[in-house]
Amino acid sequence: MNDAPPDWFTLAARTLSDPQNQRVWSVIVSVFGDLAQGDGDTLSGGALTRIMMPMGLKPDAIRVALHRLRKDSWIESMRRGRTSRHFLTAFGRAQSAGVTPRIYDRNPETPKSWHVLIADEATGQSTLDDLLLSADYVSVGRNAALGHGAIPDNCDDLLVLNVTALSVPEWLRNRLCPPDLRRACAQLLADVEHVLALHPAPHTLTPSQVATLRALIVHRWRRVVLRHPNLPADYFPPDWPEATCRARVFELLDLLPRPALDQLETDGAS
Repeated sequence: MNDAPPDWFTLAARTLSDPQNQRVWSVIVSVFGDLAQGDGDTLSGGALTRIMMPMGLKPDAIRVALHRLRKDSWIESMRRGRTSRHFLTAFGRAQSAGVTPRIYDRNPETPKSWHVLIADEATGQSTLDDLLLSADYVSVGRNAALGHGAIPDNCDDLLVLNVTALSVPEWLRNRLCPPDLRRACAQLLADVEHVLALHPAPHTLTPSQVATLRALIVHRWRRVVLRHPNLPADYFPPDWPEATCRARVFELLDLLPRPALDQLETDGAS
């Protein structure tokens, strides 16, 4: 397979790179979540380096990040001959699987049933804090959280109210969609549209180059879509561009089909 013209691939990778400081360990999580999430899936150190170096990430930084992920029980590594191979632990696979539907859902359905949990100043706050760690809940005040679906069993110390949104104040829209998140979504939309306007020719890309661009897209998209639950449109500011951004993200991902793991391993020999 021939390499893509360097100017096109380099420009696309530069455009899609996160404008904020990229945490290398977080990028690695995005790579594995997109390419090697299954039980038994592995990536060699060489394949991982070929995917990540075009993002401007150095081999030393990748090794340090892998060490951190092993320490945090996300990644395990093994030697196979002279090659190091890396794979998600059971914990890492479970964490990735838990957010995969939100990241890759093209047409998310908005839940119909909503409830509010309210904790007293003296009791229930620890229960509420634990629930807020779930992607199904979002804080709407110091002692209150908004969630959907079935009410958890361990809420005896909380006030639980089934709700319908009759009015969503601006302060709540701003809390759910703060300025930095709006900027991140708008910038991702602009960058994806810019790359699409470059008229990409994905058939000229190597498997590693496809993996690089996919990882950059998914990494930035997940940092937008996982910041809030899937709420009705009334809960968001009028200029919230997530729906358009989602459509463009998947338009670009469709042009970059996920490469097979064996293609990534043989890519360096081509």
